[in-house]
Amino acid sequence: MRRRRQFTIGSALLGGLAVFGAACFGPTRAVAEDPTAEDSTAEDSTGEDSTMEAFEERTFSFTSADGKVRDFRYRLLRPQAVEPGRKYPVILFLHGAGERGDDNRKQLLYLPESMATAERRAKYPCFLIAPQCPAEERWADVDWSAAEAEPLSDAPAPPLRAALGMLQEVMRDEAVDANRVYLTGLSMGGYGSWDLAVRHPELFAAVAPICGGGDESQAARLVGIPVWAFHGDEDAAVPVARSRNMITAIKAAGGTPKYTEYPGFGHHSWVPAYADDSGLLDWMFAQRRES
Repeated sequence: MRRRRQFTIGSALLGGLAVFGAACFGPTRAVAEDPTAEDSTAEDSTGEDSTMEAFEERTFSFTSADGKVRDFRYRLLRPQAVEPGRKYPVILFLHGAGERGDDNRKQLLYLPESMATAERRAKYPCFLIAPQCPAEERWADVDWSAAEAEPLSDAPAPPLRAALGMLQEVMRDEAVDANRVYLTGLSMGGYGSWDLAVRHPELFAAVAPICGGGDESQAARLVGIPVWAFHGDEDAAVPVARSRNMITAIKAAGGTPKYTEYPGFGHHSWVPAYADDSGLLDWMFAQRRES
């Protein structure tokens, strides 16, 4: 099914808003240390009927203040059976650089396809939003390889603006528990997760950035949010210092974030992070934002 929505969003609103972003689903995939490299298995691994059929195909459009209309594609996973009167959590997943494009398929790698399995749909009934960032764009316009943080931009990048609209659309139209909105992302999506969380912390019940980084000067905004970050200590694409520094800054501001660092792991730390035995999903689904 294809759905198309169009909204007009002013620049002032967009500038003040942001959104919510594995071993368990098969053999570990080879992942290049260059975060911009395409994953060579993306075309085949997301072509399975069971995965594709589980996700509704959607397009979100917005008109910016300059009058330009942009289309962004995404996929929506629903709970297998929505019970009348029940509200469900929602996850917004921000993919990595290798899954950018316009096929509305590649972004289903890793967490989305694992959440579409029968086992996880039974254990974690939820909505999952998987937007696709266009080629040559980023969730956050920062240097991925830099060891030092860049200042938070005045407004989120256009793909994140669209992701916010997708989240608002799903929260408005579906049986979503507004107190259980979860954000996670890997690599480029890890950067996006940090960026979005500090822009609008009141939206999220939990945030799980993987091998990304953010602006440590904004860390105080995350003091009241459950945060669990992950990184490999041998990551040659995104310096591990980026996660370490964000966690240190949140703690210095009075927060109590969780942090897991994988010894001997390179860039693909999302594989163990999203695995069943990491505890991430159990922890995430236990979090609830205070009304």
